[in-house]
Amino acid sequence: MSSSNPGSGSGAGEALIERAFALLGSFDSEHRALPLAGLTHRTGMPRSTVLRLARQLTAVGALERLDDGRFVIGLRLLEVASLAPRGHGLRAVAMPFMEDLFHVTGQHVLLAVRDNDEALLVERLSAHDAAPVRFRVGERVAMTTTGVGLVLLANAPVDVQERGLRAFVPVDTDDTLRTADDLRRGLAEIRRGDYAVARRTDPRAPRTTVAAPIRNGRDVVAALSVVVPSPEFDPAAYVPAVRATARAISRQLTTTDAFG
Repeated sequence: MSSSNPGSGSGAGEALIERAFALLGSFDSEHRALPLAGLTHRTGMPRSTVLRLARQLTAVGALERLDDGRFVIGLRLLEVASLAPRGHGLRAVAMPFMEDLFHVTGQHVLLAVRDNDEALLVERLSAHDAAPVRFRVGERVAMTTTGVGLVLLANAPVDVQERGLRAFVPVDTDDTLRTADDLRRGLAEIRRGDYAVARRTDPRAPRTTVAAPIRNGRDVVAALSVVVPSPEFDPAAYVPAVRATARAISRQLTTTDAFG
C-alpha cells in the first residue's frame, strides 16, 4: 500500500541522496575539515538540514567529527571507494607499469579516467624533490587543459566531444589551441597518432605533458601521462615510453577482471 505522506516516497529519497552528496561535495583539497557553519555556507542548505545530514553521515561512517567539532570525510567512504573498478581496480593493474615509467623518466606520472565531461585523476606518482604540479588524486580537470584529458576527449563518444568543443575556452598559456577548430583538428591528430602533447607556459605552473590511451579491448578506458614541469621540454623524448607503457597496461587489462 502506498503511503499518503509526500515526504516518504521515492522522490523524497532521491532528494535526500542528492543533499547528502552535496554535503560530501563540500570537501575538497583546500577544505578537508569543515565546521557546521562551513558546511552550511558551502551547500546553501538550511543549518538544521545540514546538521541532520551530518549526524546521519557520521553515524554510518561517511563523515567523522573531530574533537574541535569540525567534520572530515570518514573511512567508510574509502572502504566503499576501494571497490570502484575504474578507480582502484584500474590502479591495481596499472601501478607496476606506472612505477617503471616513473623510474625511467623521474617525472610526474598520472592516470586518469573520464567521468561524463571531465577527467578524474585516479593515481599520481611523483618524486619527493620533483617540481610541484597542481594535480591531486581524486581531482577533476577539464578535458581540454591536460594531456590525459585530451586523450580521453579524443576517444570519447561524439556527443561528449561536441559538448567539449562547444564549451571550449582558449587558455592564454597554450599556444596550440586557440579556437574550437584547433581543438577539433587536435583531437583528430590524437586519434591518428594514439598520443597527445599538451604544453602550458603559465609561469605559476609551466609544463609539458605526453599522454596515451589505455584500452580494455577496443574501448579507451583511461589515459596515462608523464608531466614535465617545463614548457621547453621536447616531448618526443617520452612519446615511445608513454605509448609502450599504455599498451602494456592495456594488454594486462584484457587478461584481468579489473572491471568485473
